[in-house]
Amino acid sequence: MKRIKIQPFTNAARGEPLRQRVLDAAERLLRKGKADFSMRDLAAEAGVSFATPFNQFGSKAAIMHALSARRIDTMIKRFVEATLPADASGRVLLAIDTAVAVMLEEPEVNRAVMGWIGTAGPSPGKVLEHSMALWSLALGTGEGLAGAGREQALRCLPGQFAFAFRGVLSFWTAGELPDEALASNAREIALTLLLGFTER
Repeated sequence: MKRIKIQPFTNAARGEPLRQRVLDAAERLLRKGKADFSMRDLAAEAGVSFATPFNQFGSKAAIMHALSARRIDTMIKRFVEATLPADASGRVLLAIDTAVAVMLEEPEVNRAVMGWIGTAGPSPGKVLEHSMALWSLALGTGEGLAGAGREQALRCLPGQFAFAFRGVLSFWTAGELPDEALASNAREIALTLLLGFTER
C-alpha cells in the first residue's frame, strides 16, 4: 500500500515553543509520580512565570488534553511509518497494536493523562476529533469492506473506533484491565465493529 503522509494534529499558536516547554514540564512531573501537580509546580518545573501555563492553556485539564494529543500524534506517526496491510481490517488492527504500544510505554504517565480526558477545560477539547483521524487513516478507502456498506463504514466507523478504544482505555486507566489485556480487548471490540462491514 502507498505510504501516507499526515501532518500532526496541532493548533498552531503564537507561543508554540512556550506551549511545548510547559507540556514537556508537565510530562516530567508525571514521570516523577506527581500527577496532582499544581499550576505553580508546573510553572516552576518549566522555568516560567506562574501565569504562563494559564495564559497558554487556561487550565490543567487543557494541558492534559494537549498531552493526550501528543500521544495520538505519536500513534499516527508510528502507524504511517509501519508496513501497512493492504486491507482496512488489517490496518485497523495495526492501528490498535500501535496505539496500545504507545500507551504501555509509560503506563503510569498515560493513566494520569487519561484520567483527565473526561474533565472539561475552558473550551471544548478535540480529543474525539483527533482520535477519529487515526481510525480514518487506518480505514483508508475501505479495501476489503463490503461494497454496499463501504460508504457507511467509512462515515461511521472512525467515531465508533474512537469511542470503543477510549472505553477500553478507561477501564485500563481505572486499574480494572491489566496491561497485558489491553490489546486483546481493544482488538476484539474492533473486530466486532468490523463484522457487519467485511466482505464474506
